[in-house]
Amino acid sequence: MPLVSRSLVTAVCSALALCAALTGCAPQAEEKGASGEAGASGSCASGTLPTEVPGKLTVGTDKPAYAPWFADDEPSNGKGFESAVAYAVAGELGYARDAVVWQHTPFNSAFAPGAKKFDFDINQISISEERKRAVAFSSGYYDVRQAVVALASSKAARARSVADLKDVKLGAQVGTTSLDFIEDLVKPAERPAVYQRNDFAKTALKTGQVDAIVVDLPTAFYITGAEVPEAEVVGQFPGSAAKPEQFGLVLDKQSTLVSCVSGAVDALREDGTLAALEKKWLSDAVDAPVLK
Repeated sequence: MPLVSRSLVTAVCSALALCAALTGCAPQAEEKGASGEAGASGSCASGTLPTEVPGKLTVGTDKPAYAPWFADDEPSNGKGFESAVAYAVAGELGYARDAVVWQHTPFNSAFAPGAKKFDFDINQISISEERKRAVAFSSGYYDVRQAVVALASSKAARARSVADLKDVKLGAQVGTTSLDFIEDLVKPAERPAVYQRNDFAKTALKTGQVDAIVVDLPTAFYITGAEVPEAEVVGQFPGSAAKPEQFGLVLDKQSTLVSCVSGAVDALREDGTLAALEKKWLSDAVDAPVLK
């Protein structure tokens, strides 16, 4: 009997030692990885995320904050599509409006390598594989089309195809997919003009320094409707049905909030909130002819 007991104890101890070594005998809480994707233990408990400032949600965007994405250059007023989206995401995460703190973040700095001081940035930043090497993105909150704006008197205004733009002087903001479309799709004979801000590009358009500029479609309609009425939307570039260009919320590459923020965006898309906000704030961005 003692021999049997000793053998049993030995077997049990060996099993326990093996279990501890493998750390697989009991369910283990899955942790968030460096990519910011939440595992089984990832908590999106209302208003209790590990944010930059405890109890607050810090949102970055550039200044000036342009219409129709913002209104009156004041992101905190809740007006304009992106301001409204930011507050909707905050609400989905459990943060009241007075818990949202806005931080000035230049466009190119938002997706440049390095640590961020915001929880997420919203500033018409398209999701791309190149940018993903430096930052993390949420799910897309807006499907984007790029468009061409030209003075009605410009030769660019007569363009009906991408090929028609090859011999005109084009301009766009630096670091944008608008510039990528010029360089990768149009491939104009003359090197495009590059500007730090869309304001400078619009001035160049008005003064004839460029024949046309490329911006996203809602911005194109706002420019022609409110800022440069002598200009018109010539047309939009064809999008990819398989992989449409989308704006996404930008997060630090190491952020642990990615899955929670993406979950909030997905919920807002599924319940129709994003569509309703788009209809309210971007309804003037009607269709434009596609440049084949």
